[in-house]
Amino acid sequence: MLKKRSVVIAGHATSVSLEPQFWDALRGIADVRGVSLNQLVAEIDGSRQGNLSSAVRVYVLEYLQKKTPGGSLAGGG
Repeated sequence: MLKKRSVVIAGHATSVSLEPQFWDALRGIADVRGVSLNQLVAEIDGSRQGNLSSAVRVYVLEYLQKKTPGGSLAGGG
């Protein structure tokens, strides 16, 4: 089930819909990096192509792949 949350990017509120697991992972990444959730989403927004929710999911996946021994997760496409 998707959870919609409001984030502020460049002073403007926008909503992002993600599965709870992605919200948890994104919060964890923000904590590790020492930035706020809004700051991290703004960073992702600045380099995205396409939908913000999709860009956040890809960012989380790529971040976790880099943290995984071997650099990728099993079952890649």
